[in-house]
Amino acid sequence: MHSPGRHAWAQIICLPELFRSRYFCQSEDYDCFALAEPVPGPTTERLAQLAADLQVVIIASLFEKRTAGIYHNTAAVFDADGRYLGKYRKMHIPDDPGYYEKFYFTPGDLGFQVFATRFGSIGTLICWDQWYPEAARLTALQGAAILCYPTAIGWHPDEQAEFGATQHQSWEIIQRSHAVANGCYVVSVNRTGYEESAHGGITFWGQSFVADPSGQVLARASSDQPEVLVVACDLARIDTTRVHWPFLRDRRIDAYGDLTQRYLGDL
Repeated sequence: MHSPGRHAWAQIICLPELFRSRYFCQSEDYDCFALAEPVPGPTTERLAQLAADLQVVIIASLFEKRTAGIYHNTAAVFDADGRYLGKYRKMHIPDDPGYYEKFYFTPGDLGFQVFATRFGSIGTLICWDQWYPEAARLTALQGAAILCYPTAIGWHPDEQAEFGATQHQSWEIIQRSHAVANGCYVVSVNRTGYEESAHGGITFWGQSFVADPSGQVLARASSDQPEVLVVACDLARIDTTRVHWPFLRDRRIDAYGDLTQRYLGDL
C-alpha cells in the first residue's frame, strides 16, 4: 500500500498468516511446535532490519512460543525505521477439519490493538478474527485507519465444487462490511495454491484484496497465482466517509451491554 501522489512502491507490507512455513495446522502434529520462536526473536530481528533498510512498515504473522506449553498465532508490527512497535495475538481460534488451530494456539490476551506507524494507524487482526464485527469495531474505535488481516483460508477438496463460490463470497462480503461499518480501509492478505496433507489438503483461494471505506474493492489478486498488490489508500477519505455516513457518531453505546452475553434467547 502507498499514499497517492508520493511513492510508486509499497509503504506498508502485510504478509500472509504464518508465512514462514506451510500451513501446518492441517493436522495435529507435535513436531510442528519446533517451528515456534519467541516474539521478539530471531525472525523479528531480521524483519526489523528489513523494515529499516527499505523504509517500510511490515506486518508479519508468526508462530510465537511464549513459554513452555503456551503458544500463540501472533502478528508483529515494525515501523519504517525498523522499530518493533509491538504484537497482536490472534483472539479467535478455529477448530475445523484441516484447521486444527486450537491444538497449537492459546487465544490472545493482549486485546485489540492499534499501532501508530509512519504511514498511518494500523490495526491488525488475523484470519478467523475477520468474521467478527466486534473485533473490527473495537480496533477501529482505537483509531485504526487500516484493518489488516493476515490470512490462510481455502477450500477442502470435497467442498470446493459445491460450496466454493459461496464460501469465498461470504469471506469477502463480511470483510467489506467491516470497511463500511467502520469507515476505514480493509486489507486481507491470503495464501494461494494447494498444500497437501494426509487429510486431503487445502486449496487456498488467494484473492487477497483491499477495500476502501465505502466497501469497494480497489484491487484483488488472482485465485491461483502468487501476486504482489501495491494499492493506493487515501487516508483523507476516512474523515469524508465518516462525515457522510456517521455510523460511529450515531452508535447507541448505552444499549449494547448485552453484547457481552453468549446468547440471550434463554435468559
